Amino acid sequence: MKTCSPDMKLTALVILMINSYCAFSQIPHEVLYVIGCFEAGETQVQFEFDAEEILYVDFDREEVVYTVPRFIVDDVSKIFDNLNVFKNAKKAKNACQPILEVYKLEERSPPEETDPPENVLYPADDVQLGVENSLVCFVNHFYPPHIKVTWTRNGQQVLEGVSLSRYYPNNDQTFHQFSTLTFTPREGDIYSCTVEHLALDRPQTRIWEPNFSPHSVGLDVYCGVGLTVGLLGVAAGTFLMVKGYYGQF
Repeated sequence: MKTCSPDMKLTALVILMINSYCAFSQIPHEVLYVIGCFEAGETQVQFEFDAEEILYVDFDREEVVYTVPRFIVDDVSKIFDNLNVFKNAKKAKNACQPILEVYKLEERSPPEETDPPENVLYPADDVQLGVENSLVCFVNHFYPPHIKVTWTRNGQQVLEGVSLSRYYPNNDQTFHQFSTLTFTPREGDIYSCTVEHLALDRPQTRIWEPNFSPHSVGLDVYCGVGLTVGLLGVAAGTFLMVKGYYGQF
């Protein structure tokens, strides 16, 4: 767990709007509207309900992404119809950099704190010769939230079938992210996942070779990672906390 001290540099600004109200019962609930502004220029906007993410704004695709399972709420977008979520998020994004510039002028502290990532590489399903599968490169505990992930097969870079999730916050103010590679296992193939990050002296590479034994350990590894980090559930909790002098809002 990280702690904030006066000599740590401000790297993000968090604006919180907290409302308590009763929904479907007499129990008060907490709604957080979170705006995270990062020095690298990225902005994150999301709503949380009782510390669980219910939506976030994808500025690249210019849309609001609802993360509430449909078995809980059939169409959560109707709840936010009159709130102009995307329009207000764009206003917040435009305000981020000017606000950060003001804080940077007021600061007199060392360079930003960084945390190097840890990554593991494993197949999503039991490995069978010639049967399509996915390799998962799970990158965890890094800050700031900017990584580059590259894949190779037999020493040659692979671009097709590669995907990268958005990053998710951990409770210790670091982040985790998933990159996947769709592939068809063949004997003799060797795959690698390489992660580059500001806090690493050199790229971090993990290597994987297909194992065609009857019982693959891939699923066991997957479950182990799931128990350790709660997978995407780790996103619960306060999002995009300030790592610096302004650590409490």
